[in-house]
Amino acid sequence: MLAPGLLFFLVWHYFPIWEAKMAFEQVRIIPPNLWVGLKHFQTLFASPVFYQVLANTLIISTLKILFVFPVPIIVALLLNEVRSGKLRKFVQSAIYLPHFLSWVVIAGVFIAILSPSDGAVNQITGFFGMKPVAFMTDGNSSRWVLVFSEIWRSAGWDSLLYLAAIIGIDQSLYEAAELDGANRWQKVWHVTIPGIVPTIATLFILNMGMFLSADLNQVINFLNDVNRGQIDILDTYVYRIGLRTGEYSLATAAGLFKAVFGMILILSAHFVSKRLTGKGVW
Repeated sequence: MLAPGLLFFLVWHYFPIWEAKMAFEQVRIIPPNLWVGLKHFQTLFASPVFYQVLANTLIISTLKILFVFPVPIIVALLLNEVRSGKLRKFVQSAIYLPHFLSWVVIAGVFIAILSPSDGAVNQITGFFGMKPVAFMTDGNSSRWVLVFSEIWRSAGWDSLLYLAAIIGIDQSLYEAAELDGANRWQKVWHVTIPGIVPTIATLFILNMGMFLSADLNQVINFLNDVNRGQIDILDTYVYRIGLRTGEYSLATAAGLFKAVFGMILILSAHFVSKRLTGKGVW
């Protein structure tokens, strides 16, 4: 049963590690490739476009950490407090559904809803005398579209891990808190949240490892020539220079930079979490 998943990781995650050496080579159609050392990294760090996409990636990823990461925790805490089993199942089904939609579909829905001419959002705000906003071309809005669409798609599904952690909390702790006179929200604050801190810490550390990813599948479906300056990220840059222009070595150098940066962030987040909460990845 593990074979398909193991094969997937071998092909797409482990085998490409060996080809990371292309970052230090000049790829040729006829082997062997030429060793050029750090030439591609020098080209990368001398490019103003690289710094622009890096800044966009950092901004978008920071917004997602601040505004997307906490939402599944809140959703899980609220769902755990719903006493009606039927209502809980209905809400869970409703909020899990967006996870199974592709970003192509989600982007199409959001672009239609946010259209400045006939989108539902601008029609509603128009009733209150507000001017239409071109969300997908406005520099200040396009990043927030990514944030809110990510929340809509992932908040419900990601809350599953926290719900599982909540179920694993020793029920005697709730009984002891109730004997001490704690109300429902005091039990949440003093029992439930401390009980899921290890899960929160682990998922936060893993999210930090993907900090420079910012979700290529999402961004590439919202990206256009007008908002490119605000939401063009490192992964779309790698896609562009690697697959469109054929600069495989330069794209590999950018990918290797992202991987090393992600590893540094994981290690940093792990040690900070260990120091603050006593919990880490290992």
